[in-house]
Amino acid sequence: MWLILVFSKEDAVFSLFFLSPEINDGEGHPSSSHQPLKGTSKWATSLESLLEDPEGVKRFREFLKKEFSEENVLFWLACEEFKKTQGKKQMQEKAKEIYMTFLSSKASSQVNVEGQSRLSETILETPHPLMFQKLQDQIFNLMKYDSYSRFLKSDIFLNHKKSEEQEENSPEAQTAAKRASRIYNT
Repeated sequence: MWLILVFSKEDAVFSLFFLSPEINDGEGHPSSSHQPLKGTSKWATSLESLLEDPEGVKRFREFLKKEFSEENVLFWLACEEFKKTQGKKQMQEKAKEIYMTFLSSKASSQVNVEGQSRLSETILETPHPLMFQKLQDQIFNLMKYDSYSRFLKSDIFLNHKKSEEQEENSPEAQTAAKRASRIYNT
């Protein structure tokens, strides 16, 4: 809450105003100029932000599928889930699944990691939550410095961004903005 004191010498009048530092719409939500980034605006800030948003992951996977590299994000996601696994037996099962799907020479969706970083099958017997971290970091950096920048220029991203902008400019969105404007200008 801000306090503003206005003094007019001519009228010898003090005016006191209390202003909230946050501007809200008529329903108590932050106004559009103060809302956190979402959708494509948020995705464009970083790969991390994109991967935090389920819709962003979906669109990124769609893009990577067209580039024949969807396995990268699938591996990254599998590693994130693996870190949350509890219990040695479940961890062994998931570690083996990740290894067989993404890392073995016979993997169905083999990721491209440096040879010296590959894991041997023997390590699967004593799994730990960060056992794939080095490989996951390699794949993340590959996506960050290669695929992600192309994704931001892709038709998939640009079309989604355009549809978001059209929704923001729809008559329903305009009506809400007009209601909010009337509230602030009274």
